[in-house]
Amino acid sequence: MDLLEIKALLENELKRSVELNEKSGQLTLHTQDLVAVCDFLWRNPTTYFDSLSCVTAIDLGVDSGQMEVIYTLYSIPFHVTLHLRVVLDREKPEVPSLSGIWKTADWHEREAFDFFGIQFIGHPNLTRILLPADWEGHPLRKDYVEQERYHGIKVKYEG
Repeated sequence: MDLLEIKALLENELKRSVELNEKSGQLTLHTQDLVAVCDFLWRNPTTYFDSLSCVTAIDLGVDSGQMEVIYTLYSIPFHVTLHLRVVLDREKPEVPSLSGIWKTADWHEREAFDFFGIQFIGHPNLTRILLPADWEGHPLRKDYVEQERYHGIKVKYEG
């Protein structure tokens, strides 16, 4: 099944608006449609995306006012990869958690939270995963200001 067929399936079966970017190979969804679309793609025997391989985020900068979350789904039996994109408000980046569909979302979402500050609503344990729990800020945001010291140790490099 190719991108056009998946797009048509989602629009026909779920009555959801899906934007296709053929250049990037991504389908763009509205935030409120994310869980329904992913659940459908997982449960539907013609698509069966049984693996959430990656969740990554992109900070598009303060001027844009947006962030993106990109989900990489894979269907093991059909050998198909699908990229889903959701655009978020940068001031309050929130998206529903997919940890109820794919267990791997747990750690992927925690990493995006850790580095970008994205809130995954409904996540069972949205805590930092790579940085210390008391770290200040989210280092992959464009407006991140590196702290000078952490627990008395100089952490800001001035080379």
